[in-house]
Amino acid sequence: MYFELLSDLVKIEHILFIVKNGAAISEIRSPLSIKQKEKWITVGDNDGPAHMHIDSEKIKSAKFVQEQKPEKISFSVRFFDSDGTRILAAFFTKMYDENMLLISERKKIYDTLDQKYSSKI
Repeated sequence: MYFELLSDLVKIEHILFIVKNGAAISEIRSPLSIKQKEKWITVGDNDGPAHMHIDSEKIKSAKFVQEQKPEKISFSVRFFDSDGTRILAAFFTKMYDENMLLISERKKIYDTLDQKYSSKI
């Protein structure tokens, strides 16, 4: 099910995948390719300039998050391990127009995915 969700996310334009730990942050923008071989999910072209490998067995939950920021709401899908530590986040970027108004078409994409997956994750 997490592979399905990731597969839907990588196809959407303006998704920013972020992996971070205490010392480094990696950011990769969609659209991207995705494949799975055994437990490893590869997002992006393995021979390209940027890609990531995700251990699918370590993903234990995912959550759609709408977080209030000073000027706007941030929309993301976050993937967690068994300890509740974030493994990966997929942020929906370009959600607002130049007047800081929410773009309804982008919000609809987010809401559709939320409706499709929230009951499963």
